[in-house]
Amino acid sequence: MGNFLDDLLKKVFKASEKLPVNVKENFQLKETDQKDLDDWLETSASRQLYALVYKNYHFKRTQINETPQVHIFTSPYANGFAVTYEPPFDPKTFSRFFLGLSRRVIDLGYEQVSLDRKYEEVNERVKVTEKFYFKPPLQLPGEGELISQLYGNISLEKISIDNHPSYIKLLAAVYSDRLYQDAKPFDLLMDRIFEVKENG
Repeated sequence: MGNFLDDLLKKVFKASEKLPVNVKENFQLKETDQKDLDDWLETSASRQLYALVYKNYHFKRTQINETPQVHIFTSPYANGFAVTYEPPFDPKTFSRFFLGLSRRVIDLGYEQVSLDRKYEEVNERVKVTEKFYFKPPLQLPGEGELISQLYGNISLEKISIDNHPSYIKLLAAVYSDRLYQDAKPFDLLMDRIFEVKENG
């Protein structure tokens, strides 16, 4: 009798469906995080980590997988790479590596448009995406000149699943507009981002 009553009540008073978590917020880096990053970027450990990921990127292009694994994305309008959270990364160096990449993109002449954090529920797991978005600087071209898009718009994401780091992804999306010069090659972007920084 209890089951019949429960079923009847559920049909009459439909329980509100549980909505998945989906929250997005803008945020800024703390001054302490900036200082920590500055200090870390001056270490040989940081240079070795960037060199390792860059080497693994080139290995991946020849179908060789090394740790940490690098994945490559290619299409006519967007190119990118991702690096998985594997040794020698730990949570702190993974975060520093991500923030260091953002600095390197800015060093190429880009402007940071946004930095946000998104929480979403996916298959009963919580996915957190921290995302930088960069655009080339605004330009006023001369008559008959095309606007430089550098390497296109760049997004940089760090993904965590259930509070555990998962991967970092950088994607360069190009404009296909006759007002813009062709984007510079993605391989050149990789060379510039991963070039050796002697002083951080």
